[in-house]
Amino acid sequence: MSLDFFVPLCVGDLVKTGGINQYVVQDVVPPKQLPSYLCKFKAALRSHGPLCILEHFDTGYSVLQQCNAVNMSMKEDTLDLLIQVVSGLAASLPVLLGSTSTSTAERKEKLNAVKMSVYLLCKLTERFESDSCRQCIVTAPGKGGKKGKGGGDGLLQWDSEREKVLHALVQLFQVDIHSLWSLSLVEEEFISCVTCCCYKLLENPTISHVKSKPTRDCIIHLLGVLIKKYNHLLGASVKVIQLLQHFEQLSSVFAQAVSVWSTEYGVRAIIGEVIREIGQRSSEELAREASGVKAFSSFIAELGSLVPELMLPNISVLITHLDGESHTMRVAVCEVLGEILVRVLCGDGLDDSGKADRDRFFDTLQEHLHDTHSYVRARVLQVYARIVNSKALPLSKYSEVMELAVGRLMDKSINAVKSAIQLLAAFIAHNPYSCKLSSADLKKPLEKEAAKLKEMKEKLEGEAPVAVIKASELWAAMEPELLVTVEAELEPTSEEDEDDGDVEEDEAEDDRATAVKVAQYLRVNKYRNAVRLCIRAHGCFPESERFASLSTLTPETLMDTLALIFKGSDEDTSDLSQNLPPTPQKEEEGENGELKKQEMLVQYLKDTETFALQVERAISVINSMLYWKTTSVVLEAVQFCVTVCEFSVANSVSGVRKMLPLVWSTDTAIKDAVVQAYRRLYLNPQGETIRVKAHTLVDSLSELMVDASLGTIQCLEEIVQEFFGGGSNLQSTVVQVLWERFTGKRETSGLHRRAAVLLLGMAARAEREVVLSNLDTLCSVALGEKVTEDFLLARDAVITICSITDHVRQSKGAPFRLPQDHQLFTCLTQAIAEGVVMEDPYWQSFMELSVRLMYFLAESPDQLCSRLLQRCARLLLDQIVEGGELGKDAGQIQDGSQESNEQVNCVCLAQLLALCGCVAFWQVSHLERSVSAELRRRRGEREEREEKEKTLSSKAKHAANESAMEEELGVIGASAEDTEAELIRNICETELLAEENLLCAFLPLLVRVCSSPGRYSHPQLTTAACLALSQYMMISPSVCEENVRLMFTVLERSALPVVRANAVIALGDLTVRFPNILEPWTQNLYARLSDEVPSVRQTAVTVLTQLVLKDVLKVKGQVSEVAVLLIDPEHHITSLALNFFNELSSKDNAIYNLLPDIISRLSDPERGMTSEDFNTIMKQLFSYITKERQTESLVEKLCQRFRTAKTERQWCDVAVSLSLLSMCERGFKRLQECWECYSDKLTEPGVYQPLLSITAKLRRGAKAQFKAQVGEFEKRLTAVHTRGLENVESPEMNEENPKEGGSSKTVMRTPLPARGRARSKRGQAKPSVSGCGDDSFVTPRKSRKSKKPVITFSSEEDEDEEDAVMAESETPKVTTPIARISRRARLRN
Repeated sequence: MSLDFFVPLCVGDLVKTGGINQYVVQDVVPPKQLPSYLCKFKAALRSHGPLCILEHFDTGYSVLQQCNAVNMSMKEDTLDLLIQVVSGLAASLPVLLGSTSTSTAERKEKLNAVKMSVYLLCKLTERFESDSCRQCIVTAPGKGGKKGKGGGDGLLQWDSEREKVLHALVQLFQVDIHSLWSLSLVEEEFISCVTCCCYKLLENPTISHVKSKPTRDCIIHLLGVLIKKYNHLLGASVKVIQLLQHFEQLSSVFAQAVSVWSTEYGVRAIIGEVIREIGQRSSEELAREASGVKAFSSFIAELGSLVPELMLPNISVLITHLDGESHTMRVAVCEVLGEILVRVLCGDGLDDSGKADRDRFFDTLQEHLHDTHSYVRARVLQVYARIVNSKALPLSKYSEVMELAVGRLMDKSINAVKSAIQLLAAFIAHNPYSCKLSSADLKKPLEKEAAKLKEMKEKLEGEAPVAVIKASELWAAMEPELLVTVEAELEPTSEEDEDDGDVEEDEAEDDRATAVKVAQYLRVNKYRNAVRLCIRAHGCFPESERFASLSTLTPETLMDTLALIFKGSDEDTSDLSQNLPPTPQKEEEGENGELKKQEMLVQYLKDTETFALQVERAISVINSMLYWKTTSVVLEAVQFCVTVCEFSVANSVSGVRKMLPLVWSTDTAIKDAVVQAYRRLYLNPQGETIRVKAHTLVDSLSELMVDASLGTIQCLEEIVQEFFGGGSNLQSTVVQVLWERFTGKRETSGLHRRAAVLLLGMAARAEREVVLSNLDTLCSVALGEKVTEDFLLARDAVITICSITDHVRQSKGAPFRLPQDHQLFTCLTQAIAEGVVMEDPYWQSFMELSVRLMYFLAESPDQLCSRLLQRCARLLLDQIVEGGELGKDAGQIQDGSQESNEQVNCVCLAQLLALCGCVAFWQVSHLERSVSAELRRRRGEREEREEKEKTLSSKAKHAANESAMEEELGVIGASAEDTEAELIRNICETELLAEENLLCAFLPLLVRVCSSPGRYSHPQLTTAACLALSQYMMISPSVCEENVRLMFTVLERSALPVVRANAVIALGDLTVRFPNILEPWTQNLYARLSDEVPSVRQTAVTVLTQLVLKDVLKVKGQVSEVAVLLIDPEHHITSLALNFFNELSSKDNAIYNLLPDIISRLSDPERGMTSEDFNTIMKQLFSYITKERQTESLVEKLCQRFRTAKTERQWCDVAVSLSLLSMCERGFKRLQECWECYSDKLTEPGVYQPLLSITAKLRRGAKAQFKAQVGEFEKRLTAVHTRGLENVESPEMNEENPKEGGSSKTVMRTPLPARGRARSKRGQAKPSVSGCGDDSFVTPRKSRKSKKPVITFSSEEDEDEEDAVMAESETPKVTTPIARISRRARLRN
């Protein structure tokens, strides 16, 4: 074949007339004749080999040209033939190219065969790829997940065929085919034909999938060969950029490809070309190409992770994007910087340039911790976490980055907060300072070492500095004296003295050692020895340069030689100095070394302390995140708490304890995370034996329970109970260890004994026998003779015993109870009776739990407690009698001792009253829970038994009247429940406080103590009496009604905050039990929200929150008092008020209905609330208004309030309220419609400015038409504000009566009322002190206008005590009856 084949630009160009010696397709075979031609092609391939393509090119071209008309089998056969041709050429060409005898014609034939076969194979591959992609689109799954039924079965094997094509091309191009062309210049069209085929294959959407990895690798290697051997570098870099712009999925593919090309093929320039192209893109270009930016950023980030060392030389081009607008590009560059810092610029072996780059990159990352985009901040924090985990962060950067990470905990972005928590956890896990970080423990060592350093510095400064004298200066000083010695030695009359012997002995073997010795003699002022040794050296070493000048011995030559030896030449100075005796300067070097070591130690301790302080600050912040609403943040906070606890960081247990209540979380993920955290920290101990593991587990749990609150212990029960119920092989050993600790068999502290007995109670919840089988041990150890020495241990033992009762275990069978004469109750009654006449601060808590246990576990507990009350009262009376007799016997008792006895009696009386109240409360509870439940159980058994008997006797009749029988049984069951409830109510009403019942004897005493604060002024007595009275009031409505006025008197007048707080709680419980009786007193409960003492306010808001949210109290205007607490100085009270409104907002329209009334009350001039406080409260309340209809309605209501407002301040408050609404278009229209309500008040800046701010908000993002309406309204507002309503002409104004405008103007000038009294910070008037006498309560004055009932107290014995309570006429009347809940429904609850 003498013609030349040129690769055409288009497929159709080959059928056109070509140039001289250019190959042109002569005949395009019709589709019907193609099978026979293909058979000839196959035969020729078998007989002639790959060169048959020269004769049968037209056949392959015909298939390509008529691809759409040819069936699939022929196209597949053609593809197979072409693959065989290319593979054959790849196998035969090395022999031809290696031969030197190849002719030009033969070489030309091979070249044409290569071009033809590669051209046809590439073009046909592109056609197959296009058909495959088209078929994938047609057969893509629909919405139902079902694939289309289109054809394309012939394309199913295209993936494997595609790999064969690529393998054949790779084999061919790996052969050095350059020599087939003249001057070894491969034409660009031929290379472009192959590369276009490769890039076409890369456009496949599935190329980045795992299943396409072989194809992907083949393409990457084929392009790598073309880039390295065939000058495709520039084309590849351009094509990479183009494809990234249009195909986002290619970012990871090209990142892998570029890394392979730069490493395996050694073409590192490709990275520079591609990065330069991306770096030169402007922000405007990137803004136009959203998908391209995403692809570029992914490509850069992944390439940086693959070859960070090759990205470093080109990073300067990318850093310019850090100042661009694209946040994805900023993220990518930061990730590249992170990879470089982790894998390239790390370690101690960096040179100065590397360290400078490293510091510069760290500074850049730190700047973007404050990036404007939250995604960038979060990703930079993740980059830092990778750096810290890789231990690539320099020690000097720890403190700085740690501080920034702690600051990011306050970020508004949840992702940034989570990333900051992860970074802080990495800091703690890889900290280089200490295994235990505690700023308190580090303080003393730091102070000690800092003092030592200061002492060392003062010592060095106190010493006289030693002057460093140069050799030339020493020579100048000794030269005159030395000259005299030289002249004396050179005189002929000079005689040798006794020093000659020394000189001879000191002579050395060489001239250098002799010169050193001469210099040493001169330094120690032995001039004569130095001169004589120098003269003798010339005789011993005549050829030495040092002594050559002494050939003519004169004073001048000798002095020059000595000067040369002493001062020395430049190259000898260092050598000579090594042999000289030590100087003071060298001694200082050792001292300076010690000083530097001490400075380094002090700096290390300072850095450690700084790091520890930052960790403690981070712990306190992250602990507060445990109760965020965002689940992902809570999970990260839990994981952080686990990390800090595992590394024994100071205060880490606080976070572990704080997350414990999350075991009750409704979010399953949070609950599981907390349980897993506790299992990891406490329930999976390490140890060689089971017993060691058990001791470790008990130690860790005991440490957690030391000083733990009751709530923490209750939460821990859930986890420990799960452990003991999970079947662990440690259970029996752990229980044994706990009993050993409790009984004292193993020496342990009191705190750990208490922890052990509480843990036993938790185990008993899962297995009752753990405690029940050892009940005697508990009684003898904790409740025995020494019980009065440790009421705390006794209290915890009672808590443990409670875990075996039915109330905890919720048993459905017969109740589990112990007889009255059981050792347990004997010990309990003995301990309570002995303690009632003692002054132990822990007796009362022990007593309350003991009485509770008696009612839970004893048979006939009312008899047991009645005897107990009688015994305690007798003991107290005996004590009083003994005190009186001792007073008579003594004759005279000093005032101090009298006061002491009185105080002791008050404490004992308070404890007796507390016991009475506790017994009364649990007696009622016993009747309504235990007795009622037992009645229901027995009734159920009886009904079940009767039903079985009826079924057996009258089965046929029952079948006939089945429906009627069921209905009748339902009525009978309901009436039986009502009968039981009525029985219990009658017992409470008539029997509990009957004269024969001992409880009745104490009620008058309680009333007397509560109503006579002057006589009974002891705080503990007053507190106990008020609490006991409230418990008595729970017995029946009659007792409650008789004493409710007294309780509210105590609530308002008591000077003790604890009494007021207890009264709030008690009255809240009474409101739940007797709502109709307490409803008229609701305003008195709300009044405690303005109490002077924060603890009372906190209690009041907590109780009212429960009452309101449980629909016990109706939500009325008094809620404004809760709103005032949103600005309370106490943060925890503000949080409670905020929680109240958060929960209230979940009720339909609750806050919406209350808002007008709240605004009216808070803007009342009598209240005197500042505008700032009003704005703060309203901003929070209006945040709950999210519905458009509510906003529209509120706009109208608030505008109408302009008419009723009397002062400018009220106008301003209403205007501010309007501006706080999230105004919508409908609300704006309603605002325009109500123009007449506020137009006459626009001259006031306090009204104009808020309304103007509404227009500014509405203008943002509004449509053009609506924006024009807002603009007109704004102009109207401004006109009225600047010129006045009467001077603004408008159609609306022309219709108005001028007189009305004048009157409005008159109202607008109404002055503010004088505020003569001081206002408190919370917006309430400070209450004054009532001067009712020494024995009266200090009563805070209420700020509302309604008259208060005058209540006086008297300490005189002769006066009637009932005068201390409100009169009947002062009792609030029932205004809103509350439907009483049926007794049956309450008992069910």
